[in-house]
Amino acid sequence: MSTVISSGSIPRALQLGINKIIETGTKQWAPIYPKLYDVSKSNSAYEVDVQMEGFGLASEKREGDDITFDSKRQGFSPKYQHTAFSKGFVWTREAKDDEKYGLAYKGARSLLRAMQVTKEVRAHVLYNTAFSTSSAMTGGDGVAMCSTAHINGPSGGTYSNRPAVDADFTEASLEDMLKLIMRATDDRGLAINLMPKRLVGHTDQVFEFERVLNSSLRSGTSDNDLNAVKKLNMIPDYVVSPYLTANTKAWWLLTDAEEGMKFFDRVGIEFGEDQSFTNENYRYKSYMRFSSGYSNPRGIYGTSGQ
Repeated sequence: MSTVISSGSIPRALQLGINKIIETGTKQWAPIYPKLYDVSKSNSAYEVDVQMEGFGLASEKREGDDITFDSKRQGFSPKYQHTAFSKGFVWTREAKDDEKYGLAYKGARSLLRAMQVTKEVRAHVLYNTAFSTSSAMTGGDGVAMCSTAHINGPSGGTYSNRPAVDADFTEASLEDMLKLIMRATDDRGLAINLMPKRLVGHTDQVFEFERVLNSSLRSGTSDNDLNAVKKLNMIPDYVVSPYLTANTKAWWLLTDAEEGMKFFDRVGIEFGEDQSFTNENYRYKSYMRFSSGYSNPRGIYGTSGQ
């Protein structure tokens, strides 16, 4: 199929009398990726974070003894390599001159939507591969983004941001995940005050999310117990996304861990147009450049469901 839009591509649009030009898929979701990542600007070819482990517990000091000294060591260095994306379309001079409905200009709207959806799809890749080693970033610990065997760093040891047994979303499984988050420790094994900030899942799960999070009493039981998650306001927000296509039963909790899920906008969506001198064709283009990833896996806890 030719990539050039010519008179033969739009014969009906060359005549008057059409009631409506229909383009499917014009209604667009509000941007979802900013709810999945902490979004920042970048002015470099790539960004690198460096893990630096903290100190361990203090030692008891007896009278006259020297104090105990500790050291810091560098760990993993996750790298955010920005990727460029572009798309365009071409109209012949004749097709642009003769069509009666401003389709050439409306094409810019279609181009914007294509770029916006591309950004969403690419930003969701880490979530759609969250339980596979293909989600691991260069410079990370080499395991899946959500794993039971994350490596602490230079001092060794492992930790988990995935339950030992995967489970579909229910009140009970949510409470188990919250307990796992509240037991989190740092790279030296010291307890940290980690708390959830957002629940994430596929659009299929929106009804169950709403019931479990916002019912005054416990969901799906005959007990007259209060909904502890709601009462404690442990999850202030949730988001559902149609772009979580790999597994509609998977769900995640984003936490307030520093340097967790990160998105770098190197170049926002840009548009340009020109006209070829030799063939009179009109050319329209768009361009963007960004990267997404994670530096601290404690920023996301997830399960693939049963």
